[in-house]
Amino acid sequence: MRGRLLPEASLVQATNGNFYGTTLCGGAVAGLNCDSSTSSGGTVFKISSGGTLTTLYSFCSQSGCTDGSFPQAGLVQATDANLYGTTVFGGANNDGTIFKITPSGALTTLHSFDGFGQGLDGERPYAGLIQGTNGDFYGTTYAGGASNGGTVFSLSVGLKAFVETQPTSGKVRAAVKILGTNLTGATSVTFNGTSATFTVVSRSEITTTVPTGATTGPVEVITPRGTLKSNTEFRVTP
Repeated sequence: MRGRLLPEASLVQATNGNFYGTTLCGGAVAGLNCDSSTSSGGTVFKISSGGTLTTLYSFCSQSGCTDGSFPQAGLVQATDANLYGTTVFGGANNDGTIFKITPSGALTTLHSFDGFGQGLDGERPYAGLIQGTNGDFYGTTYAGGASNGGTVFSLSVGLKAFVETQPTSGKVRAAVKILGTNLTGATSVTFNGTSATFTVVSRSEITTTVPTGATTGPVEVITPRGTLKSNTEFRVTP
C-alpha cells in the first residue's frame, strides 16, 4: 500500500476470526496523500490475530470510479457472512456508494448515490451501515436529499430476518432479551434446541432465561411468519 493511508474507522472481527477494516486513502494507485489529485482511493484490508495484513481491495482515485472511492467508515458483517460498507465518493455519479465484499476480497457495488435534485437519495455517506433484524441495511448521508441536508436510507438485498440476543453469552438461568421484528405470537424459543420459557413483551422484544441443559449454539424463535435464527451463537458459560 502506498501513500498516507488513514485507517480512520475501527475494525470488525468476522466469524472466521480475522479482523477487517478500511483505509481512507492508499492502495494500488500511486498518490502522495489524501489531498493529492492523484491520491489512491482507499482500501479494504484484513489482518489476522497474529498480525498478518492483506489488502483485499484497492479503490481507484476520486474521479471516474464506478466502484467508489474513499471508504471513511468501517465495515459490518451481515448474516450472509459478507462484509458491507460505504464510500464517500465515486460510483456512477461520484456521490458515494454502498458495496459488498466477500471475506476473500470480491467486491460488488450495490448502490450509487445520486445526490441533490436528481434521485434525491443523498450523497457522501461518511458513516457506515447497520443491519436491522428485518435483514435490511440502514445508514445516513451527509448531503443530498430533497433539501440537500442529507438523508436516512435503507437498502434491501434480500437477506432474511433474524433475532439478536442481549447479551450474547450467559449462565443457565441468566436473563436474556431477544430483539427482532414481528415477534408477536411467538410459540417457541430454543437455545441450541433446548426449549426455554419466555414472555413476548412487544412485537420487537422477548424476555427469557437460559434453560437448564442448554449448550452453546443458535437461539431460534418460532413465530406465525416463520422461524427466526439468531445472528450469532449464544455461548452458554459455566
